[in-house]
Amino acid sequence: MENFDAEHHEPDNSLPPVSLEDLPQSLRDAVARAGWSSLMPVQSRALPYLLAGRDIMVQSRTGSGKTGAFLLPALERLDPERKECQAMVLAPTRELALQVEHEAGTLFAGSGLQAVACYGGVGYGKQKDALAAGAQLVVGTPGRILDHLQSRNFNLNALRMLILDEADRMLSIGFYPDMKDVQRYLPKRRVPTHFFSATYPPQVLRVAREFMADPQLLSLSQNQVHIADMEHIFYAVKPMEKDRALIRVLELESPSAAIIFCNTRANVHYVTAVLQGFGYNAAELSSDLSQAQREKTLISMREGRLRFLVATDVAARGIDIPELSHVVLYEPPEDQESYIHRSGRTGRAGAGGTVISLVDVMEKMELGRIARHYKIEFKEREIPGDAQVATVVGERLTSLLEGRLRKLTGLQKERLRRFLPLARQLAQEEDSLPLLAMLLDEEYQQSLHAVIPGLAGEAEPAGERRPAANASAKSAPAGRGRQRRRKTGGTPRN
Repeated sequence: MENFDAEHHEPDNSLPPVSLEDLPQSLRDAVARAGWSSLMPVQSRALPYLLAGRDIMVQSRTGSGKTGAFLLPALERLDPERKECQAMVLAPTRELALQVEHEAGTLFAGSGLQAVACYGGVGYGKQKDALAAGAQLVVGTPGRILDHLQSRNFNLNALRMLILDEADRMLSIGFYPDMKDVQRYLPKRRVPTHFFSATYPPQVLRVAREFMADPQLLSLSQNQVHIADMEHIFYAVKPMEKDRALIRVLELESPSAAIIFCNTRANVHYVTAVLQGFGYNAAELSSDLSQAQREKTLISMREGRLRFLVATDVAARGIDIPELSHVVLYEPPEDQESYIHRSGRTGRAGAGGTVISLVDVMEKMELGRIARHYKIEFKEREIPGDAQVATVVGERLTSLLEGRLRKLTGLQKERLRRFLPLARQLAQEEDSLPLLAMLLDEEYQQSLHAVIPGLAGEAEPAGERRPAANASAKSAPAGRGRQRRRKTGGTPRN
């Protein structure tokens, strides 16, 4: 796949934008129902590609009209007379699925096309009824979509459009296994596939060929989002709050693997202890270790059995770990050149990566000097709050548990029914909630010690994996075998 940069924002064989007057009457009527006086820029530029059935990755900021950009073409490409799924939108959260369903209701009014949102946390009845009635557009979270596909509540034989909304999250580590499972249900013929996202991290660009035959990027906001090889982020935090801030950032960012840099051995020991206390599989690399111990630690990191390595500059000098997604600076380096050495631990061989700095007031000033000296654009983000972290972790754990439930045999499902009354009772009694929380925490801690997909891929048994429906088999990245699904610490799914 080609390397996209800020200058490359038009697909090959680009198509001219369209105006409202250029659209068929049915689409103009839909726009009128939505109360739009004109097309938004993302709609004007993306519509020609979707109407032509071309695979396209559309990059545009949040709130720019991306939903309308993929729903309007559905009016032309879907057949209201066929009562079966013809378009599927995969989204990371139930809220987004409901938003798409709601907007589809407005745009599709009077067309005979129906939409249904499928997401977890609610009963299956209404969703099954809508699928049985032949909803032409199915939008949902990957886990619940898989549940319906496995239960044969609908199929994808007539699929004409596949859309990934917030594609950066849909192709992240947490969702990737479910996305590959959904892909197995796609028709063997090519299905036009469209990605929509505000950001396209390098790792998403790398796996795009697994879902598209010829990925092409259309960018409307290259000055506001990141499509380059390296992303530089900082969080402003008080010195005494750095340890908890680190945990919150790691929960939110969910790196596949990271090196965390400290300036002293004492801080290396402390940060390692904090990470281990929160359940992460973390280890330190310091001069206190023998050469044999260092080698053993690095082998664990390279094989994906170790997720976080905490080190000083001296200890980390010269190490090379492939597929390292993040570098975290618990404290900025004592000299400017060291920032380049630290950040260079990620983004190896053009793979891209993210560098995160935790800085207090004085350290923020030093980061500014580094930015000016090396002409680096830093993005400031706010430390996530308790509620935000709880939501992210809750969605991630729900994803893991639903994935496990789908894998149970009939006998195992029958066995767990014995505990449904107890689960219901515990959930209703405030004093018993810690018992449930304890069990959930235990399951989540196990997920933090997963073998990292992409670092320690297993060869998939012959005959189990057919080529991607929308891509040639030879285009899949080397070494990405069958992923271990049950325990990943990636981006959440509902």
